[in-house]
Amino acid sequence: MGEGVGVIPSKESLAARRVLVVGDVMLDRYWFGAVERISPEAPVPVVRVSNEEDRLGGAANVALNVKTLGARATLLSMVGHDEAAGRLRALLAEQGVDAILGDDAKLQTIVKLRVIGRSQQLLRVDFEKEPDFEVLASMLGDFEQALPSHDVVLFSDYGKGGLAHIPRMIELAKQAGKPVLIDPKGSDYSRYAGATVITPNRAELAQVVGAWSDEETLHRRAQALREELGLNALLLTRSEEGMTLFDAEGACHVPAQTREVYDVTGAGDTVIATLAAMLACGMPLRETMALANRAGGIVVGKFGTAHVSYEELFA
Repeated sequence: MGEGVGVIPSKESLAARRVLVVGDVMLDRYWFGAVERISPEAPVPVVRVSNEEDRLGGAANVALNVKTLGARATLLSMVGHDEAAGRLRALLAEQGVDAILGDDAKLQTIVKLRVIGRSQQLLRVDFEKEPDFEVLASMLGDFEQALPSHDVVLFSDYGKGGLAHIPRMIELAKQAGKPVLIDPKGSDYSRYAGATVITPNRAELAQVVGAWSDEETLHRRAQALREELGLNALLLTRSEEGMTLFDAEGACHVPAQTREVYDVTGAGDTVIATLAAMLACGMPLRETMALANRAGGIVVGKFGTAHVSYEELFA
């Protein structure tokens, strides 16, 4: 089963596990079409749209990844009073993801529209408005209520303002004895203090500890950050270089699963969802990393925000 994977959880044990996913949700909208000419108005291709598709994005995609693997997922987030929110609710219900969605008329549900021609993304249009208030503060009560019935808490931070109150949520999760996983954003990691594991990519970590020129510098800075924040572990995702886990025992590396990279959209979502599902089954973190690495390798071979099934992961 690849490097470092011991006992594989059964489908039955996974189905009994529940992951609470908290974070910024968005709707990923795709317009597919044919490109047959250049516009006479400007030097841009004209796409004649023939097909439209909506997919769950952001934290909603993370929750869907948990569900597709075979565990149960509950999504806690906020949306606006708009068409995109209605579409998100419908998609979550279709996919069997339990959702606790607060709504606020002052919010605009985030939509990322991608225009695809000849199987290539030609343009992305983002519809979003930075909230001028703490989005999830009003849902602390819902969070506390949901905690006891879940095995793991996963925070999916997209830097859209939804997780300004994350320190209190981490505190509550720890008091309840739940492992806390965080996909981080931004340059202030102090708000993630006390988490079980955070999963930055190379660019995200460099933003916090500075660029590194060699492995020794990376190891020193990553461990210093882990200790400073009181984390059990820091998992660095490194694209074609694989992944490195920094914990109290030192550093542990798994090379990338070599395969053709078609689209990296949402690969980080798949990685952290796999970690959460496997940790919920009681697997040690170093073993879950090898599976998360494998899942990430599978998903980059698919188009758009994609996910991995239990069968694919353990094929």
